[in-house]
This record gives sequence, C-alpha cells and structure tokens, in this order.
Amino acid sequence: MTAACERQRRWQSAKRVLAIRLDNLGDLLMTTPALVALRASLPQARITLLASRAGAALASHVPVVDEVLAFDAPWVKRPAGVLEQALPLGQAEGELVQRLAAQRFDAAVIFTVCTQTALPAALLCLQAGIPLRLAYSRENPYELLTDWVHDTEVPADGMRHEAQRQLDLVHHVGLQADAQRLLFRYRVEEALDMRHKFERAGGDLTRPYFVVHPGATAASRRWPAERFGQAAQALVDATGCQAVFSGGADEEPLVRQALAAMRDGGTGAVSLAGQLALGELASLIAGAQVTLCNNSAPAHLAAALDAPVVVLYALTNPQHTPWQARSRVLNHPVPCRHCLKSVCPERHHDCLERVAPQDVVQAALELMGPLPGVPLHPASPCIPHPITVLG
Repeated sequence: MTAACERQRRWQSAKRVLAIRLDNLGDLLMTTPALVALRASLPQARITLLASRAGAALASHVPVVDEVLAFDAPWVKRPAGVLEQALPLGQAEGELVQRLAAQRFDAAVIFTVCTQTALPAALLCLQAGIPLRLAYSRENPYELLTDWVHDTEVPADGMRHEAQRQLDLVHHVGLQADAQRLLFRYRVEEALDMRHKFERAGGDLTRPYFVVHPGATAASRRWPAERFGQAAQALVDATGCQAVFSGGADEEPLVRQALAAMRDGGTGAVSLAGQLALGELASLIAGAQVTLCNNSAPAHLAAALDAPVVVLYALTNPQHTPWQARSRVLNHPVPCRHCLKSVCPERHHDCLERVAPQDVVQAALELMGPLPGVPLHPASPCIPHPITVLG
C-alpha cells in the first residue's frame, strides 16, 4: 500500500473530526468548501468546528458541521472587547484542552492563512490526545502534526485563492467533494425579519435595491465612506433603485459619512446599519441587484449566495477576492502591494484612494441585469447549531 493510500485509509476511519479556523468570519467563509469536502468524504463522522467568537457567528449557517465551539486564541489577533473579557493566559487554553480531550476526537484539521502558524493549535490537539492532526507548516513540526503540508506560500501576484488552499489541504489526506462553492444558508424567518426591518426603515419592498456596506475591520481595507455615498447617489440616478446601507453597530459612523455625501444627506436612502443579524444581512444581499463593499465578509457572503458584488479590494493581500462569484474587483496598482498591514504604511492609501466613484458605478451597471419589481425572496431552510463559548 502506498503512503498516500495508507494516509487516506487512516483518515477515512475517523468518526469524530475537529475542524479549526480561529480568525475572522470571512476567512471561515472561505474555508467552507473544505468543510463540505470533510462532510462529503466522511458522511458518518461528527464534525465539530472550533472558531473564534466572530467566526462562530457562522455556526447556524453551515449545515455540514454538527457542533460549534467558540474560542478566541491568543496567537490570533483578537478585538479589544475580547481581550478585556479574556481569562488569564493559560487558563482558557487548559480548559479547552480538557474539553477537547473529553470529546475523544479521532482527527483534527487546522486551517490557517499562509501568514499564520498552525503549531499552537497543533500542540493543543496533541495535549488533547487527538491522534490525527493535519495542517500546513513552514518548519518541520515533528510530532505536533501527523500529516503536514510544507507551506512555501508568500503573498504574491498569482498565488492561489484562500479557498483553494484549504481544499488542497484536505485533499492531501484524500478528502474532497465535487462542490467547491462557498457555503452559507439562512432561514426563511431571517428573511422575513429582514423584510420587516427594511419596511420600518422606510424601504419599499416593491422596488429593486442595491446594498452598500462601507465597513471593514482594517482601516487599510476601507475605501473612503464618502466615496461610497457618491457612488450610491450616482447609481440611484442611473437606475432608480433604492440605496440600502448595511454595517455593524460599530460601523454606523461610516454609514453616516456615506449618507452625508448623498443628495439631501441621503434622505431617500435606507439605513439598516446596526440592525441586522448575519442571516438577515445575507438575505438582504441575496435579494440585491448588486452589493458594493470592501474586502470584508459581505463580499464572501455575496459569493456564497451567487449574488453580484463590486469589491473595493485593497492590495494588502491578494488571495481573498470573491471566490467563484459574479464580481468586479477594483483597485489601483501600487508598488507597495501585499503589505499585509491594517493601516496603510505609506499613508497615501493609493490602492483604494485612486479608484473613482464612476468606476464603481460602471462596474455595478455591468453586473446588474433586468430590474424585477420585487427582489426580496426567502431562503433555503437551515437548522441552527448551538455555540459553546470557551474561555
């Protein structure tokens, strides 16, 4: 028996599998094709997802996993609010090891971007007694990993997409699926709740609309909010569609800046900023003629939902563009691309600042098809998973 066949045989026997992805919601969305491959290759296995609290918001929308554990790892960048609530270093990790050991997992797959290390998570899995441990690693992990793929990737033009990276990882142990799209499901109830909020905010359910989401977690990935407002006004004038703004509660100031750049302060637009749960946001994007956003979770939601999206894509890293999506990706070439920084180190932000609102409008018009009278529609049903927060 070849080494590859023996490796596949060991993994095919796994009955309890732990999938680990500890960074942001968008990163986890880009890992869903690999999670689908886990489920398709191991149909009888119980799959548990270990994610950050931000990523765990995806729990009820990914039906291929059976359970979700939320853990904010100290080796991954954590929001300030999480740091304030965190247990002392070591205590949360010790409790996690005990929890994982109690579940007697047969295998663990650790998903990381090429600039992260999987070894801290691998150590926790080893301490928890998980016999099969798969991940990328730049250095020889010795006994921390039983199966590893030598990681030689660096951010560069032409590098493989993040979704393909994770598919290649699970394929290394013989796990694969025919479907490779991002996976996201929302419930009919969430679509109905969104419709009620849409109406309460002054929107007209009988008119087509487009979505504008001006936020992103990193300042380096944000096109100026006022430009979003200017593009939204031009798109309203060109199509007669409603402009609907979305964002988290922390992004409401950006939405207000965008609205202020519209005619009459955006009085004809609809703002749902700070009002939508994740499934409701997805149902809003699914029914939109197009979504305008930065490189952030809404871009990947649109890709998962096969909804058209125009992405203002900062050149901080190249591998997170919308995967298999009806999209237009806009930026301006700069020599400092692939900086991986959360704030533009050159201070000019030219990779985004030099994209004009009219370029965004033109890209949106290219993606928009005939305008139906009622664009909002319900979703495929989905059963939510409970989330256990650890630490």
